[in-house]
Amino acid sequence: MLPIKKHQEAGRSIFMSSIQGLANTLALLITFLGAPPLYSNTIGWVRVFVVHHYGYGVESLTVIVWGGVCAALVFFISRASISTALVMGGIALATRFL
Repeated sequence: MLPIKKHQEAGRSIFMSSIQGLANTLALLITFLGAPPLYSNTIGWVRVFVVHHYGYGVESLTVIVWGGVCAALVFFISRASISTALVMGGIALATRFL
């Protein structure tokens, strides 16, 4: 009985690593397409906020940091959403056929 359980765990591990790889790939694609519009639509407000609250010297650093923040937000939100949807879809398919 033990080898069958290990075989099932290995199958789940391969499935989950494939789901994780697919989610990462799709999240990179979405980040490539989604981060620039988020950045360009919010950088004006962020610059005004920084100048009003922190002064003029911090503005150039803020532009770089805000680009990284936008990319990270898009990547991690899309990866979490995609991986959840893929796992739920896989579970739905598994329960349908089993």
